[in-house]
Amino acid sequence: EAAEPVNAILHDYASSIIGRMGLPYRERGVSVITLIVDGNNDEISALTGKLGRIPGVSVKSMVTKNNPQ
Repeated sequence: EAAEPVNAILHDYASSIIGRMGLPYRERGVSVITLIVDGNNDEISALTGKLGRIPGVSVKSMVTKNNPQ
């Protein structure tokens, strides 16, 4: 089960995670986690890289530009 290592990594990055939503898709036997993360490209790449190395985990990321106010 990938849940334990995924949650351990997310705990390590808790200070950068703004929001998290998990959705189990029982009919397909998968779970989807959506994260909103505030960090620079290196931090986000490190997070996605660690998650992507977990067997059974697939990671997709999207980065937007920072809009200073």
